[in-house]
Amino acid sequence: MAALLRTVGWIACVVYSTIPGFWLLIHPRAEYWRSRRRSPYRILLPVWMAMWAAVAAITAPWRSVLLYANYWTWIPAGALFCAGLILYKPSHSQFSLAQLGGLPEVLRNHSQQRLMTTGVRARVRHPIYLGHLCEMLAWSLGTGLAVCWALTALVVISGALMIGWEDKELESRFGEEYRRYRSAVPAVLPRI
Repeated sequence: MAALLRTVGWIACVVYSTIPGFWLLIHPRAEYWRSRRRSPYRILLPVWMAMWAAVAAITAPWRSVLLYANYWTWIPAGALFCAGLILYKPSHSQFSLAQLGGLPEVLRNHSQQRLMTTGVRARVRHPIYLGHLCEMLAWSLGTGLAVCWALTALVVISGALMIGWEDKELESRFGEEYRRYRSAVPAVLPRI
């Protein structure tokens, strides 16, 4: 059972670790994707899956390196899993799956977005990223795999860069309204 959980944790961390790469495929080139006649997801999704395969291939030699093996670590990991799921629910209630997948950024004539500042987003600007982080930390903590911790560290670094770029994009889209929101609400770690 422990080996199965470690394998699932490694695969989950591989997929989560590619989310910033997927974001970078879309956002810096949004105009290019909008200019295409066919859905850009015919290209974007296979490229993202290729990222999964590449990260899996790169990390596979280290997927059995344990920093520790302790069943008690699954207790706080369970709390982190729950926290991530709890964050996903209100995040999704305000955003459609199309918005979560970046459709408004890449499809022509897609409905204009509006700035969401209520609900969970009144406490944290990027609750979905926080949910992803909780899930990765849960897998890292529970499995004790060095590769999961390394991928989580990579996501923290790349996620910080991604949030900075996304904040600039949102500021250019929403202006002063977003600047006020950014100054009042933390990016990822909510104020208690």
